[in-house]
Amino acid sequence: MPHVPRRRALRLSLLGVAGLVVVVVLVAFVATVVVVRRPFPTQDGSLSLPGLSAPVTVVRDDRGVPQVYASTADDLFRVQGYVQAEDRFFQMDFRRHVTAGRLSELVGENDTALQADKVVRTLGWRRVAQAELEQADPTSRRYLDDYARGVNDYIDNRSPSQLGLDYSVLGLAHPLEHIEPWTALDSVTWFKAMAWDLRGNYDDELGRARVYGSVKDVERVDQLWPAYPASRHAPILPDAAGGAGAATPAPSAAPSAAPSPGPSTAAPSTGPSAGASTAAAAPRPGRLVRGARPSELLTALGSADAQGGLDAAQAALDAVPNLLGGGADGVGSNSWVVSGRLTSTGKPLLANDPHLAPSIPGIWYQMGLHCQTPSQACPFDVAGFTFAGVPGVVIGHTNRIAWGMTNLGPDVTDFYLERVTPQGDYLRDGATVPLQTRQETIKVAGGDPVTITVRSTGHGPLLSDVIDGVQAVGRRAPVAKTAPARGDGYAVALRWTALTPGHDMDAVFAVDTAVDFGSFRTAVQMMDVPAQNFVYADIDGNVGYQAPGRIPQRRGGVPSDPVPGDGTWPMPGWDSRYDWLPQYVPNDRLPWELNPKEGFIVAANQAVTPAGAAPALTHDFDYGYRSQRIRDLLSAAAGAGRKLQVQDMQSMQLDTRNGIAAELVPVLLKEKIGDPFTQEAVDLLKTWDYTEPTDSAAAAYFNAVWAALLQLTFDDELPPGTQPNGGGRWAEVVRNLLQDASDPWWDNRSTPGVV
Repeated sequence: MPHVPRRRALRLSLLGVAGLVVVVVLVAFVATVVVVRRPFPTQDGSLSLPGLSAPVTVVRDDRGVPQVYASTADDLFRVQGYVQAEDRFFQMDFRRHVTAGRLSELVGENDTALQADKVVRTLGWRRVAQAELEQADPTSRRYLDDYARGVNDYIDNRSPSQLGLDYSVLGLAHPLEHIEPWTALDSVTWFKAMAWDLRGNYDDELGRARVYGSVKDVERVDQLWPAYPASRHAPILPDAAGGAGAATPAPSAAPSAAPSPGPSTAAPSTGPSAGASTAAAAPRPGRLVRGARPSELLTALGSADAQGGLDAAQAALDAVPNLLGGGADGVGSNSWVVSGRLTSTGKPLLANDPHLAPSIPGIWYQMGLHCQTPSQACPFDVAGFTFAGVPGVVIGHTNRIAWGMTNLGPDVTDFYLERVTPQGDYLRDGATVPLQTRQETIKVAGGDPVTITVRSTGHGPLLSDVIDGVQAVGRRAPVAKTAPARGDGYAVALRWTALTPGHDMDAVFAVDTAVDFGSFRTAVQMMDVPAQNFVYADIDGNVGYQAPGRIPQRRGGVPSDPVPGDGTWPMPGWDSRYDWLPQYVPNDRLPWELNPKEGFIVAANQAVTPAGAAPALTHDFDYGYRSQRIRDLLSAAAGAGRKLQVQDMQSMQLDTRNGIAAELVPVLLKEKIGDPFTQEAVDLLKTWDYTEPTDSAAAAYFNAVWAALLQLTFDDELPPGTQPNGGGRWAEVVRNLLQDASDPWWDNRSTPGVV
């Protein structure tokens, strides 16, 4: 019958197609596996790197963390470069394109990438890094070159697709050229990105003025940036009265100089003398206008034009790529160190959890670097965490010392308004000075190159040339009545400590080979940017702290002018009385401590010294809820005579107690609830211990209430970008407001006639 073979033929055809589909899928799967796995690192076996002085061993644990063992320092850093490139080369290549202002060269035509390139080229990160490289210690430079050689050992003769799946994806959009060799400059430039992401409190400074533009009341603005609660949350060095927090002498490096912004930088006789401390003369940011400035400033701050300028200033900061994601309120880092007299072993314990943004791959790279026989020629025996693309170890321990880091967050950036003439000059103390200019050409993969002209004054590069919104700062920022004609608008320059060449890589290698607190402190003080809190411990039982970094000293401006001179508002670049002093805060005045009587040091982004202690690093520290919780746990153990162990440190790092809730819930429970449904939820809080495991109904309810409370209280008056994020500062704000039920912040302005 004819229909039977037809069915069989059809079935055979179907089976044939199914078999073909299976084969195609299998081939695609195999190809995918090959493409994905091809860049994976070699886990065992032997490789030949011509030029090594002796065999080098790389041991990986069950998590893939490498430990490198070499006979010479040159071999050690060469193999470190090879191993990191093997694990993370695309991450390294992406970072060097970002930090060099060459992202468009990698990703192609993209407005965001091009804007980032323009800003980074204007800031000149790589140019500054080049100057740092040229002044680096010769030994540091040799190690950097060794590292670069190891990276190139890996990438040589490998196609982009063999170096990472990411290149295969990018290759679908545009052809990728041969990967260029790695250089020592690529490693040094990474510290510019670190410095930018951890630069300090400029967001708070802009935030104050932006809020004033909305509420037009200085007292109410002050309420949203309350003073650090020193009576409840101890600073890092509770007993420090000034720079030195301990009687034990320790060496310090020479003070670093702040370069002059131009030929007319001498302070007039009415200003402080060069090198003098301005701590007493410089009022706290956000409080200058109260009783100290004429009403014209209040009018200017509240104008729509001024508000637009502030929004543009914030956009200027946000336009620069953020590679670390640190610094936000509530995302801070924790570190602490405990003396051996409080531990079960009699030796110090140090804990550190730097909370930078999560990413894939992660920001940190864990590894160890070990000279097989440590000596003066090969002094490294260090393990911990570094960044892919950077030789050495940034946070870790040697066979003698250990150290941790959290962000100090000093105020290290200022905007300056510049009166630029059509002839290419700018005004300085009544005279004209030529602008500095250079050309920058940005290659765009698959597109035409873009050329920009970078202009700079003695204060820094003109960001207003490359970010349209920043031009609004120059058009709208308040100035004195005696200011030069604004014309189409002032240009806007950025002064930033990281744009002066420093010695950051020298610091990394010096810390990695430090043997005691003295040599550690000397090494740390080479770290110019970003400024960090360093905690320390050693096998001799010492524990210590050091705050390094370039901290500007500001002249303070002119008291009779309406423009604050403390860096809380764009300052007039034509008047040298608003300049930074020639010297940064000297190293011997930066806070430090050795072996405090408490037996421990906690550094978790909180205030460093008690209020009024000089120098004033910033006024926008974290509000200390995290740091005080750590201090309370340590104090409780010490008070009970219980010796601390490593497990205690781990438990503290995993602690979930909500200090904000502990202060606010007792107040909230005093309110009468007439709704049975709501009362059922409120009852959850009555027995809550304020910890926040993932299955805690009470924690979930409190956080919902907390978010709603902040939104209903503040969002009706605050401009976008300044609304509460629920961190420690807002807890302190609400805590203070709870003392006054009639405070205007409680009134929702979206309900006219109802309070």
